[in-house]
Amino acid sequence: MDATAWICSRRSFLAGLITGGIIAMTDENASAGASVADVLQPVHPSDVRLGGHLGRMMDLDIRNRVMAQDIEKVIQPFRDQTEIGDGDWRCEYWGKWFTSAVLAAEYRPTIHNRQIVDRAVHELLATQNPDGYIGTRKKEYRLLGWDVWGRKYVLLGLLAYYDLTKDARVLAAARRHADTLLAECGPGKANIAEVGYAGWKGLPPSSVLEPMVLLYRRTRDPRYLAFSRYIVGQWSKPSKLSPNGLRLVEQALAHVPVREIDAPKSYEMMSCYEGLCELYRVTGDPSYLKAVKNVAANIIQDELFVVGSGSSREIWFGGRTKQLEDNPDPMETCVTVTWMKLCYQLLRLTGDPRYADQMETSLYNALLGALKPDGSWWCYYTPLQGTKRPSHVQHADVGLSCCVTNGPRALLLTPKWAVMTSRDALVVNLFGPMTATVTLPSGNRVTLALKTRYPEDGRVRITVAPDRPEAFTLRLRIPAWSERTTLRVNGGKPRAEVPPGAYAPITRTWTKGDTVLLELDMRGRVLKDPAGSSAVAVMRGPIVLAWDARLGLPSGEGLTLREEAGNHISLQALKPPAGEDIWMAFAAPCTTKDGQSAELPLCDYASAGDTWDARSRFKVWLEQPLNLAPEGASQGAP
Repeated sequence: MDATAWICSRRSFLAGLITGGIIAMTDENASAGASVADVLQPVHPSDVRLGGHLGRMMDLDIRNRVMAQDIEKVIQPFRDQTEIGDGDWRCEYWGKWFTSAVLAAEYRPTIHNRQIVDRAVHELLATQNPDGYIGTRKKEYRLLGWDVWGRKYVLLGLLAYYDLTKDARVLAAARRHADTLLAECGPGKANIAEVGYAGWKGLPPSSVLEPMVLLYRRTRDPRYLAFSRYIVGQWSKPSKLSPNGLRLVEQALAHVPVREIDAPKSYEMMSCYEGLCELYRVTGDPSYLKAVKNVAANIIQDELFVVGSGSSREIWFGGRTKQLEDNPDPMETCVTVTWMKLCYQLLRLTGDPRYADQMETSLYNALLGALKPDGSWWCYYTPLQGTKRPSHVQHADVGLSCCVTNGPRALLLTPKWAVMTSRDALVVNLFGPMTATVTLPSGNRVTLALKTRYPEDGRVRITVAPDRPEAFTLRLRIPAWSERTTLRVNGGKPRAEVPPGAYAPITRTWTKGDTVLLELDMRGRVLKDPAGSSAVAVMRGPIVLAWDARLGLPSGEGLTLREEAGNHISLQALKPPAGEDIWMAFAAPCTTKDGQSAELPLCDYASAGDTWDARSRFKVWLEQPLNLAPEGASQGAP
């Protein structure tokens, strides 16, 4: 397709997305087959442009990782079909990478990006077997190992492409692909909860629930809804892998901690709950939403580290109170990604800003902390102290790991939740240099322009520019940590009350050039170790700070951080060392054991360890008095 034809096609596609509602239709808010409407809906990513450090990292990851992928390497395993064992999961790489590529093509709808996704989907479809199967195994090895898990990612990728293009041929291919699984699993056939890798007791194949519900919503074929119900039904039944049954719904409703659920594999478990969110949209069964909300609450309460992720060896283990222990293989990037995607589901379904708070913490800390400064590679595991390591390559022929293909899926999700809409409002969830254009139900287009250095500072100026004056509500997320928030409209008096952890609504008739000035509380905060030790961590806004060896050691002995009332701490901005990839740096006041004043240099966690070797050895949790010796920072070290 030449440039002119593609641009015309794109314009036609976008025009077709406007449905008279408040938003452009996307895969999240397609109404077909849904009985429950989302409270919050995303703006189309092409109508959002992120700037600043976050926008730069997204652009780098798109250019140097996502769109730099060698397509042949992720396609070849589907041609060869040589996978047979539990250690073979090349089947997942195409789908994970491709869903990232579609997100990139939505956000940056260039001809180059579109050509890449077009080529990738059509080359994959050329491998489709006569019976419809698209996978990396011959017939005798299907359903074994990670086969169904890989089929899930293929189906997610095909549906993402269909949502981008409305290409009916690709939807038909997705249906044929799904039909092979329906022919092999179900009542009187193989039990979906008993196939695949036995170690995780049916979680990986069960997670095909998500794309099966999405396929039903796009086709209205009742077989896919019936199969989705069948999957959830099997969770409640004993199986040869799980004698009591996974009981993902029942145990969540009973507030059983996720670490005690039969298979506490973090990533795969949350993937199943993502599918349960989709089934809730279709069925309206309130127990499904309640189960997922309970799971999320338990993860927040018991599992998350201060930087917004969790797990050790990819398993839930009550990690919130074990952050200072030598936890092997902490914070798998796939866990971070899936936690953010689960929060995105709940944010859409409930409109509760607490989920956006969680996503922001994960985004700026655990997620960006796992990304190489040039955007070309990701960590597999990311510690709270020691050194960061680049992800190993799991399959040399493909040259990838699960985390390297998965990381961009959360990063490039950002435009979908940064600005959203509700039935009666425009909603800003993420602050930072940004523009977003939204179409109201009346057809009036409104552009929001955010001028700010956030999260480097807390001052955010929002210019509201509707094409014509109109009354509507603008809701601004006030983070739970912002105890003192100032909000002014058009330079007027500050609003009397701006409570944290809620949306601040501003309802008025807006005209072009109206401004909102938001000033968030960026005082440093000292967080106590949840396990009760003397160690503390320091946050500023949504940013977790860490000591990094590139910043040097403070002078003096027996240093303790000098706190102020309310567990706050005065932080002074520092200029990062020349030539280092450090986004933000601050000096934290300390007192030596003999009462003298000193300063501890800290940087943002995402930048800490960014040489990916011992030169930038780092530490988040700081014992009181401070211990920055190498032996005190061994976690994650080579």
